[in-house]
Amino acid sequence: MTAEVFTPDASITVTMTPSAVRHVRRQLDRTPGALGIRLAIKKSGCSGFKYETQWVQAAEADDRVFHIDGVDVYIREPHLPMVNGIEIDFVTEGVNQLFRFRNPNATAECGCGESFTVA
Repeated sequence: MTAEVFTPDASITVTMTPSAVRHVRRQLDRTPGALGIRLAIKKSGCSGFKYETQWVQAAEADDRVFHIDGVDVYIREPHLPMVNGIEIDFVTEGVNQLFRFRNPNATAECGCGESFTVA
């Protein structure tokens, strides 16, 4: 068994589309005490992992904060290898609005799009 050692550096990238930035800014204005948004990875679904977003009230010790056009995106360091290079978008599909994640590390997604796999 081998263990992967990850040392975060400046090569870690997280981006947001203008639509996502606008949406998060609007929501932060309506959420007293929120510092930003957290992108978390949870084990779930038929493909292995799913994305979760949460409003951040306080930073965690292992958070890495990405400052994107006035929005702070918090990601815990253990999740960084799975989301390096991710683009966060906010889209409207019919009557639904949702975050869409374009993750270059995802090697597969389940049929319903709720979970993903990384190699």
